Amino acid sequence: MNLKSVYQSCGWLILCLLVMSCSAQKEALDITEEEKAVFASANEEPVEIADEESEYEIIIIEPGFNVWLQSIARPPGYYSQSFLESRNNILVINWNQRVLNPFRFDPNLYQLQIDYDPTIDYGYEVNYKLYNYFVFFQRRFNQRLGPFLPRI
Repeated sequence: MNLKSVYQSCGWLILCLLVMSCSAQKEALDITEEEKAVFASANEEPVEIADEESEYEIIIIEPGFNVWLQSIARPPGYYSQSFLESRNNILVINWNQRVLNPFRFDPNLYQLQIDYDPTIDYGYEVNYKLYNYFVFFQRRFNQRLGPFLPRI
């Protein structure tokens, strides 16, 4: 086998791997008609994420989020707190990186950093609502903040 055929073989292998990796990243989300209607909603009822013990608070004023949380999201108790904490840690890191990179990511979507310390126990409710906001956000704006698809 000569050097030219080795390069050609490697080129085809790299091309095939590149095509496979690009197609794997473009998985479409299954968004129902009910979810699309919620996303189109102009209802801006704020959702407060708070825990009295840790004095941690976020207020989300995102049209449709409260309705989505009540009608489409998995119910409280579906996920364990440790699952929510591990996902939130990854999602917050990616979110904050996008906030700090306004030339690469839409500054209208990523406006403020989230101060989330994985060593603090924020409680179940805070982690549940924060995680579901990330799922809502990713599905509504067709974004991907982590290595996993935002599924319901």
